[in-house]
Amino acid sequence: MNPNIDLEQYILSHIDPEDAILTELTRQTHLKVLRSRMLSGHLQGQLLYLLVKMLNPKRILEIGTFTGYSAICMAKGMRESGLLHTIEINDELCPMIESFIHKSGNNGRIQLHQGSAIDIVPTLNETFDLVFMDGDKREYPDYYPLIMAKLRPGGVILADNVLWDGKVVQPLDPNDRYTKGILEFNDMVRDDQRVEKVILPIRDGITLVRKKE
Repeated sequence: MNPNIDLEQYILSHIDPEDAILTELTRQTHLKVLRSRMLSGHLQGQLLYLLVKMLNPKRILEIGTFTGYSAICMAKGMRESGLLHTIEINDELCPMIESFIHKSGNNGRIQLHQGSAIDIVPTLNETFDLVFMDGDKREYPDYYPLIMAKLRPGGVILADNVLWDGKVVQPLDPNDRYTKGILEFNDMVRDDQRVEKVILPIRDGITLVRKKE
């Protein structure tokens, strides 16, 4: 028996069930997409949905769409007049993303941008209430100032994978730019007096950041 797997199954059996469209998206991602473990999954998706439901944001920014699971979860919790901008650099994923956005009934609520978030975020004429950051880990330190410039006072950032499979507490390989990016980002957030922050040890770690008013 694996206690971690047992606990995960216990948790999943005690939260709201996964929507059928998300179950299908998970299946198709595992069948057709490399590195399918990057998918947010049911536990994280339900957390994102409930946080959006509670925060009631008008505008959401997501960096790193992958196949669209997290975007659909957040859109589900968003107010009727809300809009979610999501950015995905891999153009090969866009047809699948668009297909599932359509199947989920969120055509008018999710706007997909294809390209580099570093290039796209400055062009968005929006002030965001919530940002979910799950893009290239090497670029986390570059995303942070761009996001902060677009985040309203009182707005929230959720940064995924901040524990990076435990590598943040292991000796750093000087050639490992991914871990280096996460470590630099974590230190930036820790030292930023403009924000309040906490790390949630869910899956691979999520930092919850609130911009002070």
